[in-house]
Amino acid sequence: MSDDQALTDPGTQTRRALLTGVGAVGAAVVLAACGSDDDGGGSGAPTSGGPAVPSTGDAGGGDRQNAQSLATTADIPVGGGKVLAAEGVVITQPSAGQFKGFSPICTHQNCPVTNVDGGTINCTCHGSKFSIEDGSVKAGPATKPLPPKDIKVTGDQISLA
Repeated sequence: MSDDQALTDPGTQTRRALLTGVGAVGAAVVLAACGSDDDGGGSGAPTSGGPAVPSTGDAGGGDRQNAQSLATTADIPVGGGKVLAAEGVVITQPSAGQFKGFSPICTHQNCPVTNVDGGTINCTCHGSKFSIEDGSVKAGPATKPLPPKDIKVTGDQISLA
């Protein structure tokens, strides 16, 4: 059959259309995976690694009177900190007696941060590092600091403010 002849077998056209469609869908999936690092009000779900952590709301009673204690001052090492993902906060102690709270969601692609080590809050999804003092970016790809979280220290108990 020459190229000029009309195809009479509808199966040939269907196969060609199917293969073209599959190729287009595959290209769309690849392009969709190349997202930006803009926050864009995302869902808080990680793009890779780790469990989803809420990125909105008070995540544990920030507006409640006598909020439940998240940790004791002894739980947070000087020059370090602790990620409390389920409670929606990272608590750090940059210097003795000074406690800071930050969001546990990396500003790069909404992955949860995983640990505090070497004076930084670390996201192992893509390698971003944030200062334990003010949440500023110490190493990218993140370009925005971790948002602060209000915490209060009452005696030796730390809770959301």
